Amino acid sequence: MRYLGDSVVRVVVAESDPTEAVSVTAVFRRLGFEVSWAEDGRSAITSSSRADLVMLGLEQPDLDGLEVCRRIRAGSAVPIIATGLRDRELDVVVGLNAGLDAYLPRPYGLRELVARVNAILRRTHGPDGPAEQIAHGPLRINSLTREVSMRDRPVSLTRKEFDLLYLLAAEPDTLLSRKQIMSVVWDDEWAHSSRTLDTHVSSLRSKLGDHSAVVTIRGVGFRIGYQKPVED
Repeated sequence: MRYLGDSVVRVVVAESDPTEAVSVTAVFRRLGFEVSWAEDGRSAITSSSRADLVMLGLEQPDLDGLEVCRRIRAGSAVPIIATGLRDRELDVVVGLNAGLDAYLPRPYGLRELVARVNAILRRTHGPDGPAEQIAHGPLRINSLTREVSMRDRPVSLTRKEFDLLYLLAAEPDTLLSRKQIMSVVWDDEWAHSSRTLDTHVSSLRSKLGDHSAVVTIRGVGFRIGYQKPVED
């Protein structure tokens, strides 16, 4: 499960299309979130008060999606990621002005969704917010203090090493491409060479004392090596 402090991260999927709602809800549940479905705009507004993140489809049957966003934002700072068929620059600008934290035009990929969610949660629940505790095998990560331990041994990481490890550990079942990792960790898909990422992965393995901590899928990308916690 994904946690903020002692509470599971709660996501509201506001989507009028049942097929799309089932698909997106399944993704979030697979990633360890607690998910509820709001089938129209008014339900989304009501449910947002109990959410840590809102995934908002702009095509709602009762209210315009941007109006839903404005009403949520009027009473809450909950992060909102909007999805829709609109992809014109003007629509995106209007949406961001209405209070959206991010906009994903359809169709979007799972990796892109995961990256956006992680980036937003890190920003909104970072140093000034509740801690997210992540545990995989002997690895422990605290996002509030940015502390890492391996078999109860503290591990000192650079900022980028931590960001890379956190990204991989937060999505243990997701294989992230080099391009996606560079985009999220370095905010740049192209400017840095592939060697930058390889160097950081090598350094992580060395500091953690376990080469299998980060798995390389040649020609594709990377994932965390621990899938299940080690029994005490």
